[in-house]
Amino acid sequence: MNLRAPATSANLGPAFDCAGVALDLWNELEVTEAARPAAVEVEVEGEGADELPHDERNLTVRAYALFAEPAGKRFRCVNRIPLERGLGSSAAAIALGLAAARPGASLEELLAAGHTLESHADNLAAALLGGVTLTWDGQAARIADTLPLAPVAVVPTMRIRTSLARHGLPPTVPHGDAAVTVGRAALVGAAVAAGDPVLFAAALDDRLHEPYRPSPILAAIRAELPDGARGATLSGSGPTVIVWADDAARCAAALRERYPACSVLELRVSPTGALA
Repeated sequence: MNLRAPATSANLGPAFDCAGVALDLWNELEVTEAARPAAVEVEVEGEGADELPHDERNLTVRAYALFAEPAGKRFRCVNRIPLERGLGSSAAAIALGLAAARPGASLEELLAAGHTLESHADNLAAALLGGVTLTWDGQAARIADTLPLAPVAVVPTMRIRTSLARHGLPPTVPHGDAAVTVGRAALVGAAVAAGDPVLFAAALDDRLHEPYRPSPILAAIRAELPDGARGATLSGSGPTVIVWADDAARCAAALRERYPACSVLELRVSPTGALA
């Protein structure tokens, strides 16, 4: 069995903890019979090869074990999604394990099981479904195949654990900030439905999470957008910044010159996910 799952970017600015988008950067999983019947064999290549568990503690194997017995199986993971950069590497790992163990399961069943390993479903839904997704109350829907602007990822070398990043968020925010963010989140949905890049660029203002997750790169890009760009958002909890462009090649070239220490990835929205 061979499967793949995409990278994802959550929030899309103001759509905190509910919006996600699949990106054309893929992790792969091959599941075959192990050489020893009772063994769990795990091989990891690429990102995290020297640090991720090569046994039943591996996140993909743990997700697989929610539905099927991993003993007697060999899991070959080929990882291209950078770890702890806000690009959904954990969600991709979980999506691969779930899809491999339970082909044909409903989305709701997979989300409920995945919730035991990943408490926020926005990335997981996008990794499973592809395209642009919304999640609410344990449910999810793909609302579009693509977005009005192209994503260019600026990926720093530093890492951020999502669990630690959430500790910096305040328990409450001012009513005015909440109202602005709700309005912009609604505008995200309208922009996606209309395929309107002007509306989408206007929507990229958040007051719920981005102000409490300081990003010098995000601040600098917003202060001086590169050629070809319309706006920028923090990808998940960061540190990756997604620059939204109508000319991705020109934007990426400018960002590579500006941030030589970062990886700049010219990506596309993937209309498919692990369940495709």
